[in-house]
Amino acid sequence: MLKEIASYATYDVLGLTHGSHLADAAEFFIYDTVKIFLLLSVIIFAVSVIRSYFPPERTKKILSHKKEFIGNVMASLLGIVTPFCSCSAVPLFIGFVEAGVPLGVTFSFLISSPMVNEVAVVLLWGLFGWRVAAIYISAGLLVAMLGGFIIGRLRLERWVQEYVYKLHMTETLETSKQSFRERLQYAKWNTVDILKRVWLFVLIAIGIGGFIHGYAPQDFLVRYAGPHNPFAVPLAVLIGVPLYSNAAGVIPIVYALMEKGLSMGTVLAFMMSVTALSLPEMIILRKVLKVQLLVVFVAIMTVTIIAVGYLFNAIL
Repeated sequence: MLKEIASYATYDVLGLTHGSHLADAAEFFIYDTVKIFLLLSVIIFAVSVIRSYFPPERTKKILSHKKEFIGNVMASLLGIVTPFCSCSAVPLFIGFVEAGVPLGVTFSFLISSPMVNEVAVVLLWGLFGWRVAAIYISAGLLVAMLGGFIIGRLRLERWVQEYVYKLHMTETLETSKQSFRERLQYAKWNTVDILKRVWLFVLIAIGIGGFIHGYAPQDFLVRYAGPHNPFAVPLAVLIGVPLYSNAAGVIPIVYALMEKGLSMGTVLAFMMSVTALSLPEMIILRKVLKVQLLVVFVAIMTVTIIAVGYLFNAIL
């Protein structure tokens, strides 16, 4: 039905010519805009209800007493059900450190929360099937667990800004005392609030995806980021870092790139660099991390993402 709506809007309403680049781009844009916003509305609402049972204070308590690697695993898994973008996860980072959660465990959450987004999982499942969604989850968790574990083993607490350890965060468990009706009201409010904040980024991402779909030549993409280019994965990471989007917002671009023939590992590397190594996140993290730790974090993330990209290209 959505395809018929997009086709009608493209050719009957806009009067574009069948087979033209502009028509292909416009049809892609209209179809993906309607589909993604429908999916976002449903999934954000459902996840918001789940999220109401996991306020930051409860999250901190879950992680504070775990052994080293078990803590990394738990934090990475917890990141999946906490729908934060890279920038909004930073305040929780401060809360975890202040609460005594090990630094490496905290970083596992900081990596996993924006990278393995449950909305993106549903969108990937709908666009590519459950196998691709499972690969995405596995790759994201692998990066989060390894990245956090390595940072934890390096014992870099001295490179966190001193004031972070002096913060005193008020404990509030108000969310956990809500009735189910109140949770639904919260979910409704949160859905509207998130859509208000991300709609422009999603439209921009869909627009880029539509342009790639309609105009980007196949030969260009294959030449510079295709399966025969040994540097395709690092190039994808390099291109992704300056961009900023949550995982759901970058899905339309990923969809267009895969349709153009890019390999799964290269696309995963691009997606991970956009969601977990964005420049806005680095700017915010600089307020709580010293330069040395920020450099280590970026280096570990870059190497790990590139390794995962090459791994999945080899497997698939």
